[in-house]
Amino acid sequence: MKHMSYVDDPDQQRRLYKRTLFVVVLSQIFGGAGLAAGITVGALLARDLLGTDAYAGVPTALFTLGSAAAAFLIGLMSQRVGRRFGLATGFMTGAFGAFGVILAATLENVPLLFAALLIYGAGTATNLQARYAGTDLANATERATAVSIAMVSTTFGAVAGPNLVEPMGRVADSIGLPTLTGPFLLAGAAYFVAGLILLIFLNPDPLLVARAIESKRKASLDATQPQSEDVHNRNGVYVGAFVMVLSQIVMVAIMTMTPVHMRHHGHELSAVGLVIGFHIGAMYLPSLVTGVLVDKVGREIMAIASGVTLFFAGIVAAFAPADSLFLLIVGLVLLGIGWNFGLISGTAILVDATTPETRAKTQGSVDVWIALSGASGGMLSGVIASQSSYLTLSLLGGIVSLVLVPLVLWYRRQSI
Repeated sequence: MKHMSYVDDPDQQRRLYKRTLFVVVLSQIFGGAGLAAGITVGALLARDLLGTDAYAGVPTALFTLGSAAAAFLIGLMSQRVGRRFGLATGFMTGAFGAFGVILAATLENVPLLFAALLIYGAGTATNLQARYAGTDLANATERATAVSIAMVSTTFGAVAGPNLVEPMGRVADSIGLPTLTGPFLLAGAAYFVAGLILLIFLNPDPLLVARAIESKRKASLDATQPQSEDVHNRNGVYVGAFVMVLSQIVMVAIMTMTPVHMRHHGHELSAVGLVIGFHIGAMYLPSLVTGVLVDKVGREIMAIASGVTLFFAGIVAAFAPADSLFLLIVGLVLLGIGWNFGLISGTAILVDATTPETRAKTQGSVDVWIALSGASGGMLSGVIASQSSYLTLSLLGGIVSLVLVPLVLWYRRQSI
């Protein structure tokens, strides 16, 4: 097999690691543009078709539910045949869903819209799981940095996406499609290109190479790992997963209702795109610094920083005057940074606690819970905001985030 030639050659392994990161970065630039469409206009599209704000969180819930199913299947597929086919299939499926959303909106068919949003969620799951590909051949002291390199590249597409809402809306208008389907035109094309890049260039597969290296290492060892280490690894999986899940549910809940909150108070679509653009930029742009901090300062400290930052994000979003674009941007930027800290520190904790034999399957299963938590946040956000207020929603999200602090402190004590 092609990947077997890398097992005994550290120099080739290093070159493949760098090449893998480059391919992942390239695919993530396009993937970022694809995921931004649903975040920016999904709630607005549902409001137009359903005629009520109460279900504005449904699109986010649907494409995150779709993301949950896709995360499991992509993880399973990656475990069996490698990252290349798993990730490429996920992005191609997301593209199919994006074009389905366009068709549904054109026909004003709500059931078709909901089905298409579920399929569109595969792109979101793939975009998230691609970060793991960069860690397969990374050393233990550079895993968070590898995750962050993959994530920061998403910034280019993810920030451009929301700010292309109006231009893509005009493109949609010019070909006779509803204005709000414009971003999904971009998403479909972007996801398709991202999948094509991985299919062609992610070869040899980094996970298969890492698995072959690990198999040889284990074969050369006579001693088995002590049971205490297995227990510690299980704790690492649970804690890493919880950090990512809680960060996701808080971020999605506040983010989902911000566009609706802004539109209620007279902000133009361009202003909504600006705020969400800053938010998505804050989700991904700090990644290079975050990765270095997680590797150098420690996983646990940065996980605690995630909870504290999300708390302040909720406070700012809750008490920002509705007409203050600046404070809304500040709140959503803090929300993005808190999520970034949580995802990268949680991912590093999880990767540290897994081996190549089961890594992709475990990662896929954890990403299912991340997606389900996002679905819950998206669904509940509309209900909470409509029954009480955006202030209550944001305040609740901030307070819940502080749960991370005692949990991570407990894990840190167990690790000593």
